[in-house]
Amino acid sequence: MAEDMIQKVVSTLRANPALTGLITTAAVGVAWTVNDFLEWKSFGTGGTPPTWAGYWKITKLRVNALLRGDDLLDTSVLSRSGPGYLVNLPRRSGSRPKLMPRILPQRQVPEQMLSTASRTQLHGLVTSIAASRPDLFEVKPSHTEGKTTEGLYARKDVETLNPIARDPVLDHEIAHSHPAEDSLHVWLSDRDAIDVIEKGWGQRFCLPFVKSGWTMVYAPRNLEEVQVVESIVKAGASFITGTEV
Repeated sequence: MAEDMIQKVVSTLRANPALTGLITTAAVGVAWTVNDFLEWKSFGTGGTPPTWAGYWKITKLRVNALLRGDDLLDTSVLSRSGPGYLVNLPRRSGSRPKLMPRILPQRQVPEQMLSTASRTQLHGLVTSIAASRPDLFEVKPSHTEGKTTEGLYARKDVETLNPIARDPVLDHEIAHSHPAEDSLHVWLSDRDAIDVIEKGWGQRFCLPFVKSGWTMVYAPRNLEEVQVVESIVKAGASFITGTEV
């Protein structure tokens, strides 16, 4: 009985090459999707729930971004007026890092070029900056990263607070780093974001409804670049708190 059924299926497929192609394409598509989901989940999903519903959500965003043809290196959408806090930002040497294919989480392909000491310094920036001015900052789990890493936040009672800090999406968050591959997200003024992007240190965030200054900063490759990244985070801290840091 089973052999007869198999023979009938094989005969049907041989007689219908279009159907065979359709089934093969569907099987390949399912296999690719499952593999992509597992890779996305194993790498870390940021603030997106690591479920099929979360994967479907970021897949729709990914398709929409492709249809819009977003160029995240395009600075023409940012304002060149307004405050700037970066002084003499150097140009980043070499080419930009390769990014992971999924729109969220926005990450680069891991390079892991930092020494242990430099990496510790990088991921300690949030706490060290907060400790230097406890009247301005606090550290708490980053809500934009699903509370999977520590975020630097401006205190809500800071008298000089930039009103933009009350944005309901970013909600006083200034910066966080990504332990998986050492990149960061930092809330910069548009003017500083332009400087960071045009000099090769980062690119715009991938979702258009997030404030334009929310910027991906590439992973530093040595101690000198960690120090540059620190200046970028401090520029964001100055912008949001309205106080030079």
